[in-house]
Amino acid sequence: MAEIADHTKVLIREFSEDTDIEVVGKLERDCELESKKGFSIFTSMMGDPFCRIRFYPLHVMLVAELLENGELVGVVRGCIKHVGTGSGARYVIGCILGLRVSPIHRRMGIGLKLMNSVEEWLLRKGAQYTFLATEESNTASTNLFTYKCNYRKLSSLIIFVQPVCSAVEDPMPRDIKIEKLHVDEAIFLYKSRLRSKDIYPTDIDVILKEKLSLGTWVFYFEEQGWINLNSQESSKDTAGETQSSWIIFSIWNTCEAYKSHPLRSLHATLSHATEKIFSCLNLPVSVSMQSSFGFLFLYGLHGEGENVGELMKSVWNFASRLGQTVKDSKLILTELGLCDPLIKHVPKDSDMSCIEDVWYGKSLINHADDKDELLVKGSLGNVFVDPREF
Repeated sequence: MAEIADHTKVLIREFSEDTDIEVVGKLERDCELESKKGFSIFTSMMGDPFCRIRFYPLHVMLVAELLENGELVGVVRGCIKHVGTGSGARYVIGCILGLRVSPIHRRMGIGLKLMNSVEEWLLRKGAQYTFLATEESNTASTNLFTYKCNYRKLSSLIIFVQPVCSAVEDPMPRDIKIEKLHVDEAIFLYKSRLRSKDIYPTDIDVILKEKLSLGTWVFYFEEQGWINLNSQESSKDTAGETQSSWIIFSIWNTCEAYKSHPLRSLHATLSHATEKIFSCLNLPVSVSMQSSFGFLFLYGLHGEGENVGELMKSVWNFASRLGQTVKDSKLILTELGLCDPLIKHVPKDSDMSCIEDVWYGKSLINHADDKDELLVKGSLGNVFVDPREF
């Protein structure tokens, strides 16, 4: 039990799906409506409070309850991830997601109490570091994280969003070939190439085998060939010739994620989400869209060679066309660090929206020996974005 600034006592406890689901859903919507920017798909729980953490074996959701009347006035989520770095080091990190405080109960210390409590849970579960992200414009959150919780700003990640109806109708260039990999081939290829990422998940096999992962594809130029899975050498490269250009990526289906866990408040939340999101993207909202909404998320994007830009255009168009065949899929998303070489090749047109997230981190224990290598790596921004957080 904790006492906040105005001497109102608050209890931080674990979320109960039996008793708290409706109240937390209302809290989420109130926070979205209060925001001047309106609804944001990237922070909303879309009617399923656990949707961004349930795919991690270790996760928690905490709520803040006023003892005087039992009112729930805040919520936060946390999960445990295992990551590696290009140097071969392995770490256990805690991710903090979806911090919310009721608009009329802010500036009373509740957010800080929630942060301290979830950090304590993460530390008990073995986390060495904690990471979180928020939009650049969210001054209240950035002040809380940096000034009161001692997080340091690491880098920015850019979320790219485009409606699936923006898919180009032109046929795929004949010289570009597409191969869908068997999951074991994808695991092998990712593991052999993730060393180029500053931070990446060591359980990539779990992610790729999850039913929400639609598959992994490789795009390459027919004349150049691409990496050979067995030899890890280009199938066409010879001394003095141009290096093969190729891109690998996977797709995560959030549409099914929300269907898998229907809750009582889902319909109202999705209706609200659809209206706000399509308004932001300048798209019409039809009646049929009011109760169905989802998106495809491109993850694991990695490219090599001089002509990856041309391939990236085809990748994005391929994903948009695939989105048209997936029920309830309305958007295509991907997220890249500012230092990721592929970021400059994401197609940009009138229908594309970009949102900047700022990544923060801190050490939970003393890492004087390695000088907080993971925070140094994180500041570089070349990271493998985990689709389970979307």
